[in-house]
Formats: sequence, C-alpha cells, structure tokens
Amino acid sequence: MARYIIGIAGNPNCGKTTMFNELTGARQHVANWPGVTVEKKVGHIYSGPDAVELVDLPGTYSLTAYTQEELVARNFLVDERPEAVIDIMNADALERNLYLAVQIMELGVPLIFGLNMMDEVRSSGKRIDSALLAKLSGCAVVETVARHGEGAQELLKATLEVAESKRGHWEPLTISYGPDLDPVLKEMQALIEKEEFLTDRVPARWTGIKYLERDEDVVIKGRMTNTAVSDRLEAMAREVAEHTEKTLKARPDAIIADYRYGYIASLIKDVVSYPVLDADRISRSDKMDKVLTHQFLGPIIMLAIVYLIYKITFSVGEIPMGWLESLFGWMGDAANAVLPDGLLRSLIVSGIIDGVGGVLGFVPLIMFMFLMISALEDSGYIARMAYMLDRIFKVFGLHGTSVLPFIVSGGIAGGCAVPGVMATRTLRSPKEKLATLFVAPYMTCGAKVPVFLMLAAAFFPKNEAAVMLTITLGAWAMALIVARVLRSTVIRGASTPFVMELPPYRMPTLRGVLIHTWERTWEYAKKAGTVILGISILLWAMMTFPQLPADRVAHYEAQRAAAGSEEQVSEIGNIEAEEAIRHTLAGRIGTALEPLSELAGFNWRVNIALTGGFAAKEVIVSTLGTAYSLGEIDAEEAQPLSERLVKDPGFSRASAIALIVFTMLYAPCFVTVVTMARESSWKWAAFSVVGSTGLAFVMAVIAFNAAEAFL
Repeated sequence: MARYIIGIAGNPNCGKTTMFNELTGARQHVANWPGVTVEKKVGHIYSGPDAVELVDLPGTYSLTAYTQEELVARNFLVDERPEAVIDIMNADALERNLYLAVQIMELGVPLIFGLNMMDEVRSSGKRIDSALLAKLSGCAVVETVARHGEGAQELLKATLEVAESKRGHWEPLTISYGPDLDPVLKEMQALIEKEEFLTDRVPARWTGIKYLERDEDVVIKGRMTNTAVSDRLEAMAREVAEHTEKTLKARPDAIIADYRYGYIASLIKDVVSYPVLDADRISRSDKMDKVLTHQFLGPIIMLAIVYLIYKITFSVGEIPMGWLESLFGWMGDAANAVLPDGLLRSLIVSGIIDGVGGVLGFVPLIMFMFLMISALEDSGYIARMAYMLDRIFKVFGLHGTSVLPFIVSGGIAGGCAVPGVMATRTLRSPKEKLATLFVAPYMTCGAKVPVFLMLAAAFFPKNEAAVMLTITLGAWAMALIVARVLRSTVIRGASTPFVMELPPYRMPTLRGVLIHTWERTWEYAKKAGTVILGISILLWAMMTFPQLPADRVAHYEAQRAAAGSEEQVSEIGNIEAEEAIRHTLAGRIGTALEPLSELAGFNWRVNIALTGGFAAKEVIVSTLGTAYSLGEIDAEEAQPLSERLVKDPGFSRASAIALIVFTMLYAPCFVTVVTMARESSWKWAAFSVVGSTGLAFVMAVIAFNAAEAFL
C-alpha cells in the first residue's frame, strides 16, 4: 500500500475546487494552514491499495510570493514536497493558465495538466491537441469537465501513475531568459551549488531566478541561511537590474515574465487551433454581459436577484423553521416536565435549549440562502457584481477588488467577515486595504442574519424580504460612506486601477451547489453547537448569579401565599424573575448601561445581548432568548422569542430598527478582530472596535428617534 500527498493547483475560477469536490466528495476537512489564516482543504481518496491525501491549494495566478495565497501555495510545494501536483486549467484560456504551470515545472514538481471546461472549448469550435501538448511539455494531460465529473477518474489514475513513476524525483524545467539574464543565472547557479545554498529545498537555478525577481520571501530565507552568499546574490541581481533598465528599460522580473510567455506561445502554437469565425461573432457570455452588466439595466437586475434570494428564503424556509421552533419548544417543555425545579433545569432550558435553539432555529433560512448564493458563485455572476460595483467604489476611494471582501463578508447576506478580511490580501495598496478592513465587517454576515431575520419577521411581517434587502443596501451604503471618510482623513491616498478576469457563465451543477451549501450550513450549525454553546452557558451563569438574597425570596413567597388567584401568583412570579435577573452580574451590567442605551430604545435585556455579541454576533439571539426565558414578562410558556419581543412594552418597532442599525455597524466579533490584527495591526483592530461601536450607537440613536417620529 502506497500513500501519496498530491496538491491540486490552479488559477481562480478555473474549476479547481469543483474538481477537488468531485474527487473527494464528503471525505474532506477544512482548517487553516499552519500559522496562516488562509483556508486549507484536505481530502482523502482510496484507489485500490493506494491512499491519497489531496490538498486543495489556494487559487493563484503565479508562485511569485506577492500575496498570502501565492506564498502558501509555494511553501506547500517546497516544504511538503508532494509526490505530484494536478494543475487544473481553464482550457479556453490555455495560454494564461499555463503561466502557473510553467513556474511549477521550473521548480521541478511532477505535474499533471487537467484541461478543464473542455465542453466550452468544443462548443466554441476550438481544438486542443492534448497528445501533442503532453509530448511537448513532458507532462501528462487529461481533458476534463469538472462540473459534470467528466475525466475526474482518468485524472486521478494519471496522477497516481506519475507519482509512482517519479517516486519523489524532481526534474526542473530550464527556460532561456535571453543574453542579458542567462549568463548571470549561470553564475548564480554555480555559486549556489558550490555553497549548497538552499539546495536541500529547491533547485539552484530556481533560487537564482527568485533573486532576479526580487522575491522578498526567498531573499529573507537566504539571508537567514547564509548572509555572505545572499549578499553576493543580491549584488549580482542589482547589477544586472541596473544593466537591463539602462539597455532594455525593463527590470529582470518583467523580462523573465516575457520569456515565460514566449515559451508558452511556442508550446501551444501547434496545440491550439482556432475556427474561422465571422468578425461580428459574439460568444454567449458576451451576449449575456451586454444585458447583465449594462450601465443601467445591470444594477437593477442585480438588486432584483438579491431581493429574489430573500423572497425565496423566507417563503420556502418558513415551514422548516416552524418545525424547528416547535421541536425546541417541545424539548423545553419536556425538560421542564422531567427535571426538578432548580439550577440544572434552568441551565438546560434557559441556557442551552433557549440559547442554542434560538440560533439553530434559523438553520433552514440560512441553508436556503447559502444554496442560492452558491449557485450564483458557481454561475460566474458574482464576478459580474464586482465588475459593476467597481464604478461606484472608485468614487469612494476604494479599489474594485474591495468588492470581493465585501461580498465574502456578507454583501449578499450569509457570508463571514473572517474570510472577508482575509480576502483584502489581494489589494496591493496598503491604504485601500486598511479602509476595506475597517468597513467589510459592516456587511450582513451569517452571524448577523439570525438577528435581522428575527426582527424582520417579528416587527415587519409580510415584508421580510423588502426589509432584508433594505438592510443589505444600508450596510453597503454605510460601508462606502465610512470608507470615503477614512480615505479623506486618516488614510488619504489615490485609488489604484482595477483589473479583473470575468469567467464565462456556467450552469451550476447540483452536486457542486449542494456541497458548498452543506459546508457553509454545517460550519454555521457547528459553531452554534460549540462556540455559541460555550458562550450561552457562560452568559446563563452571568444571568443567574448572584441570586436574590433570602429575604427577597421570602418576601415573594409571602406574597404568593397571600395571593387570591392563579393570575396573581403568575404575575408575582414574573416580577420576582425580572428582579432576580436584574440582580445578577449580567443584569447589573445591562441595567447600568440602560440610562445611555435607552437613547436608542434598548432595554437592559438588549444590553446584555449586545454585550455578548462582542464575542460572536449569533449570541445576540441566544442571549435574548435566555434573558426573556429567565425573566418572563407574562404567564404564557414556550413562546418564540419574536413573540416575546413584540409583547414587551419596553421594546417597540423603533427599538427593532435601532437594534438592526446597531448590530449592522458595531464592533466585529472577536475572531474577526484577531484576523484584522493579523492582517494589519492590533492598533488598527482596536480602532475598528472603538470607532465602529461609537458610530453604531450614534446611528442607532438617530434611527430610533426618526422611527419614533415617523412610524
């Protein structure tokens, strides 16, 4: 039995992750690369006696470490030394996709070409001679259509054959870089081999190329390994750079890129043949783009699509959500019936069932939302949204690439601010990155969605979809306005130009959409069962202790004994429950904040929930559920939280609007803050927490008073 580590690489939008899902199915897990907040997907495949660990590398256009994704992909190849790498390519854009392949070949890693989207190549009339490409490149070539699973098993078989035949042996590709660079490269290679400088990790010539490209990561590692050799290599790179800038008006890294594309052009010259086309022939994607990205029609269609997502979510998800609410209500009633009155029953019913159940009750809505967003992503439409919104972003001092962190963070409700913040790595300008980091968490992430869904359903019945669309647009508007203020004050600077590749439209596959939906829904549910459970129990303890003094308990017992009816007994119980929770640590915090928070229409229960929301926004719903469960305001039992809020005389529709505004804008959750600190600095992360919370309170006060005046 052989065990192989195989990497799967490729450009963004090439179908790499679709192929990874096709090969691994449910046999995969997600984590982060060691020491780096970039998602790592690992799948396990068994082919006969062979066991394969398939690692999905971050989508990247090259191995030059300008971004975190490029660095992660390259470090995997260098440090893990996989037995082979599958390079999934968009065969319809073969020349551009081969650039990454050539860099992997220069490193020497055994490589397999997966020519994906061959159905689109064939429909366009183009022809690719795979056998000739394999002969000229020296790499195995397999034609695939990942979204239909076509060629997946052939690709796996070819990969295992390459891995077995190479047995860890690397054969670096050598490309001539012209008369100006080849001599110095030869000199560098001789020096590196003589001094055994990094040769235990990478080929000597590859190291020389990286010094010519001014690859900061390699240079730093070189200095740490042997300062004297690194200094000589840096001096040689500077000398040849000065020469090429004087004679060719180009730096070595630009020359290297040109020669690589020259090598690729010679490689595919006879491999790709094009049909004779009419001059005015327009592809299907181009025809669709004329409508979907039209200057006026495009934004209208985009808003209609987002509204439709919310409409379907509420219409379809309402039924299973009712089932879950009934299930958790039944569980609460059952626990009340079985467990004796006391702290254990309070913990189980109020801390766990009402707390976690309040979050899990929204799983059906979240699932349907993720389902439709996954279909949009797989279709290629999300990239069009970024393209259209770039025109607006320029006005607010942001880069078009900032659209992607916004969308990932929840620009279409249901994202997550953590990967959204991580996505700012694609921004080359540090100032645009800081502005995007600050405002991306304003989007309607999956953690905020339950809060918005609950308030929309409770206070705006029959208009939930319109309210959710308004919240989404409000988040975008606030993010852009705050970004403009930041770019005009603390982080001034010019915007950089936007360039983005628009992938062709594709029909999403049911398998791919279901896998993506399951991954996101499971992460949401898992978070409710772990992080939210822990925080709910902690907050239950804060809302339970210290308990009322014995004299106050005796006072209420005496009142109940003197009561003349069941209604009076129930009312006394409610009054005691409210005093009890106000007496606790959380109650004291909420009550202490009430003189200030009532300006925004928030009572002490809401204050407790918002305080817990600093840890995770989902906690807002679970904490409100616990707070209203422990401090009942009437005698009815097993009421959904939304009904309790509506019946609370201290919480109005204006309060709901203010709570929506505050939740949208105030400090990101703790995990997002840590991620922001890693991507920028703790100082900037702290500024985000304080600045966003201050802005949120001011806007909530304005929203509350405006709603009070006009509603």
